[in-house]
Amino acid sequence: MLNRAKAENIQNWIEKINTYNSTPEFGTTRVLFTEPEIAAREYVKDEMRKLGLAVREDSIGNIFGTLVGNNPELAPVWTGSHIDTVLNAGMFDGMAGVVGGMEALRLIKESGVNFDRSIEVIVYTSEEPTRFGLCCLGSRAMAGHLTLEDTKKLEDKDGKTLESVLKELGYNLNKFEDIPVKKGEVFAAVELHVEQNNKLEKKGLPVGIVKTICAPTNFTVEVTGCQSHAGGTSMEDRRDAYAASCEIALILEDLALKCSSEYNTATVGRVEVIPNAVNVIPGKVRFSIDIRDCEFETKVELIEELKKEIRKIEDKRGVQVKLINENNDIPMKCDATILNILRNSCEDKGIPYDVMISGAYHDSMFVGEFTPVAMVFVPSKNGISHSPEEWTDFKDIALGVDVLAKSLLELANKKEL
Repeated sequence: MLNRAKAENIQNWIEKINTYNSTPEFGTTRVLFTEPEIAAREYVKDEMRKLGLAVREDSIGNIFGTLVGNNPELAPVWTGSHIDTVLNAGMFDGMAGVVGGMEALRLIKESGVNFDRSIEVIVYTSEEPTRFGLCCLGSRAMAGHLTLEDTKKLEDKDGKTLESVLKELGYNLNKFEDIPVKKGEVFAAVELHVEQNNKLEKKGLPVGIVKTICAPTNFTVEVTGCQSHAGGTSMEDRRDAYAASCEIALILEDLALKCSSEYNTATVGRVEVIPNAVNVIPGKVRFSIDIRDCEFETKVELIEELKKEIRKIEDKRGVQVKLINENNDIPMKCDATILNILRNSCEDKGIPYDVMISGAYHDSMFVGEFTPVAMVFVPSKNGISHSPEEWTDFKDIALGVDVLAKSLLELANKKEL
């Protein structure tokens, strides 16, 4: 029988990790392989060792804390998340899943109960795209979608490549080819995470069980018109790149609102106007598009419809539009057997729950390519995330950990899913 998770342990770990922060005056900023992030890594590894976990890292910096089972030759069970952040973020996104996994393993270890498979807490490298512009670097490499050659092309704002940073920090790039995980090498994985929406809070429920993880498609869009004088050029003669960009953004919004899938979002998040002067009609605009969907097919349909509408705008406004596809990821359906285990864990502990979709992507999206996955959500106050206002009650995280620990233990004793 497992004891209940201690909210104070979770709070202490999260608050300590939050001290490793380059913007303490405004939220939390912990960017991959910067001084605060490296310090946070060392702290987490030390805390894992205090729990009696065996700690190792791979060649891209994924951290593994292992609670060894009775039959360590069997494929292990995974949990975990990330400790890097976006700029000026909160202190729960990712961190709740890392320390929640640590607390779950503490409960299992201290219970003295037998389990066959080893259980591992993973700190995935750079789930956020903050430094190198690409999300889920660690789990993406595990899934075989990020090669050593790719690390030579990914650059930060200072022109440093991911490869050069890994070399500077002493990671053994000769073993980079050992990072990808083959199917069967991991038995199952369950990630605990803050919801980043307000559905649980609205329903007054402490736990969400995720059935699908939406996947993003990202574009960089370049709209080229004609730069000219704001007063001298009549409205009829303009080829305004910004006005065309605004029309594209509104059409994108309309397509997302009309999408037939259960969950879809579309966002223009970054805009660069050239020359960005008060009395000049913009000649060029670059902006980002982020489209997410719980179904790949409806996402593809939306994109094709968007392309048709863009061609109409080109003809109507005399502009040229270039769509650069940065990535096109596939949504992840969570494993039915693990979902049932999570449901049973909630019901056995008398914890009410909801079954839901994750609009945000997570490392589990890539981990699910080589092993069955599922996720546990805990509530986010007012649905706010990626903000200093992000908040989740530590007691709610502890309830999520109770469900997680029971489920990990059951998975560790299963012969097959």
